[in-house]
Amino acid sequence: MWELVGKLAVVLFVARIGWSLLKGIYGSFLGAALRLNLNLKKTGEWAVITGATDGIGKAYAFEFARLGFKVALVSRNPFKLQNVAAEINSKYGTETKIVDVDFTKEDIYNRLESELGKMDVGVLVNNVGMSYEYPEYFTEISECQKMCDQLINCNIKSLTHMTRIILPGMAERKRGLIMNLSSVSSTIPAPLLAVYGASKAYVQSFSESLGTEYGSKGITVQCVMPGFVVSNMSKIRRPTLMAPSPTAYVKSTLRTVGIEKCTAGYFMHKIQLYFIEVAKMHFPGWILTYIVFRQLKAFNIRALKKRQKQAKAE
Repeated sequence: MWELVGKLAVVLFVARIGWSLLKGIYGSFLGAALRLNLNLKKTGEWAVITGATDGIGKAYAFEFARLGFKVALVSRNPFKLQNVAAEINSKYGTETKIVDVDFTKEDIYNRLESELGKMDVGVLVNNVGMSYEYPEYFTEISECQKMCDQLINCNIKSLTHMTRIILPGMAERKRGLIMNLSSVSSTIPAPLLAVYGASKAYVQSFSESLGTEYGSKGITVQCVMPGFVVSNMSKIRRPTLMAPSPTAYVKSTLRTVGIEKCTAGYFMHKIQLYFIEVAKMHFPGWILTYIVFRQLKAFNIRALKKRQKQAKAE
């Protein structure tokens, strides 16, 4: 009896993985090949990208410029913004606009509304975000109140208020795309990155609810949940099969727009996410949480040792 139950459980597990892989192939390759994804060029004139000077945000800026959009770059560093705008103009000859604001602050949205609120924005990419310097116990975070305020402002308030500013115009025109960058970490607890993980879970919930509210009004809302990508935040310097370059990642995600409402975007990240989802169905939740905790605890120990060495050297 129990042997039969065990075999049935294995069959169901394999079947779920197989079905998930088929969905991933459809979302990443087949759907786009059949042109079932959203026609981005019909959404509007401008693409607005937050956190546009590095990593995924910069890659989105270049890709939308390549597709013929005028590009509004929103980020903190005016020098970097000018450089990215010059690169885009030189490569694609498209019009650019830069808005230098610090999303860790709160008093920036009146200016953003005056700069962007009247534009024909077809695409909004809410990409800006921040994480911990290194995994840490909540009460032991350096300047905990300041860090929490900044992280919430950057990861939650930016997304909410940028959407508030841009969405009314999209709704009036009955067209538009909002892409919100979450993380694979939003799907399971993230001990030692508690505030970051919770902020990314907000992004996923907000996106799914907003997509239901405005789907009938011609607006597509997609939540993108990347795993590791080459970037300053991940501290990964060279692309691998599991950690693609920002350009490769962005090209992959754009094939899924209009097909997948919530996606890891990149095929190998989808496989990672599917294994997490299937594991959550078949195993007690504490097992995954414990594995993540052990991994992040190892990062925490290494970071603390490095800081101690630096302190002694000084």
